[in-house]
Amino acid sequence: MAKDEKLQELERRNIWPLLVSYSLPAIVGMVATSVYNVVDAIYVGQWCGAYAIAGMALVFPVMNLTVAVGTLVGLGSAATASITLGQGKFERAHRVLGHCVVLSLLFGTTVGWIPVPWLREILMLFGAGESTIEPAYDFMLVIMLGFPVSSSFMNLNHLMRASGYPRKAMVSLIISMVVNIVVAPLFIYVLDWGMTGAALATVVAQAVGMIWVLRHFMHRHTVLHFKRGIYSLQTALVRRICTVGLPPCLLNICGCIVVMFFNRQFLQFDGEMGVGAYGVVNRVLFLFVMVVLGITQGMQPIAGYNLGIGKYCRVRRVLYLAIGWATVITLIGAATMEIFAGDVVRLFVSPEDADSSRLIELATLGTRLMGICFVFVGSQIVIGNFFQAIGRPVMSIFLNLTRQLLFLIPALWLLPQWLGEPGVWLSQTTADFLSFLLGFTVLLTFLHRVFPHCDATLDEPGEDKEQHRVIPAKS
Repeated sequence: MAKDEKLQELERRNIWPLLVSYSLPAIVGMVATSVYNVVDAIYVGQWCGAYAIAGMALVFPVMNLTVAVGTLVGLGSAATASITLGQGKFERAHRVLGHCVVLSLLFGTTVGWIPVPWLREILMLFGAGESTIEPAYDFMLVIMLGFPVSSSFMNLNHLMRASGYPRKAMVSLIISMVVNIVVAPLFIYVLDWGMTGAALATVVAQAVGMIWVLRHFMHRHTVLHFKRGIYSLQTALVRRICTVGLPPCLLNICGCIVVMFFNRQFLQFDGEMGVGAYGVVNRVLFLFVMVVLGITQGMQPIAGYNLGIGKYCRVRRVLYLAIGWATVITLIGAATMEIFAGDVVRLFVSPEDADSSRLIELATLGTRLMGICFVFVGSQIVIGNFFQAIGRPVMSIFLNLTRQLLFLIPALWLLPQWLGEPGVWLSQTTADFLSFLLGFTVLLTFLHRVFPHCDATLDEPGEDKEQHRVIPAKS
């Protein structure tokens, strides 16, 4: 059956092509998501002006705050399903699907709709001023109202990939990207809906992608599919999903808090144009980060499933490959940011806008300063997601929180006092380097204790796999 082939591939296929087959669709899908965010920003910057770009920078952390709740359910469900399928517990894996549907709608409605009456106050808390509050509000209102659909789409897409269908997950994101790129100019420019049109294009695109995802799970021949009796919530399974999904959720929440600190600092030095510049740099960085996240999403079902069946050497090998690939991607990103910073920034603003020159100057400086240690970011992301994928949420939470709270916030407070405005940008660079050192120290210690005798070059097709299975030492 197709179900057996999908799962046996995770167990038996050579790790290198297996990671390629799972990561490449995930990378294409994640880049597609990032591209339409970048394209939206370009459309807004060209047709709505520099202050509209600053407004989008303000909504970025608020959007991440809502996405955080989505990752709690989506990535938690994906990791739980992978491990459960590896253990052969198919009925429980179907219940994970049912829980993913119910929790996505429940959390999406709660997080998206309840804060709407206080949306202006929330945006002001994140640094909105007189010139940016209206465009930020117009954009975020539509995003919040459409969040139940957006959350369900992304969470089920994670689960589709984790259950053995990375290409279908990729196609759903590509469909969403194409719809957004086509519809956004119509809504923003032709119909003159401005920021409201940009947000509406995003929600419509995700709703169309959702149709593709729902069709997949309605097919009875897929590994996981909709059926009766899987939608009643069980306390133990809800706790498990939320515990495993907690690390990326907390990471996003901490990211929102950090962005709020960044915005406050930039308002002090450069006003609202400083906030806009930081938003532009974030979008440039986000494109490379999304590629790395695609690699980690390809790694996750392979590591989780092989952990479930006891093939620990394959778990370790896929980790090493993912770290290597992620480092290459962030190295390319760092080089791009240093060499082509000005050219990239100019894509986001119209030269006819009177405020564009200052925004370009600030964003170009920030891109180059934040690119100094960007090469270390890829390995950090992989290591944190690895611990989540193998069901070690406490370690994942520890690494993610120390990066944001232990390193970044103190640097963000101290360096601007010593260096002025460049210190705001360099605080991220400093935190990236220190987090890299901590992450590798924790990972090497963990591998030495848990997989002490496992040779990651073994456990490939054609070998006697039983002799390479290593029972982890107690940590």
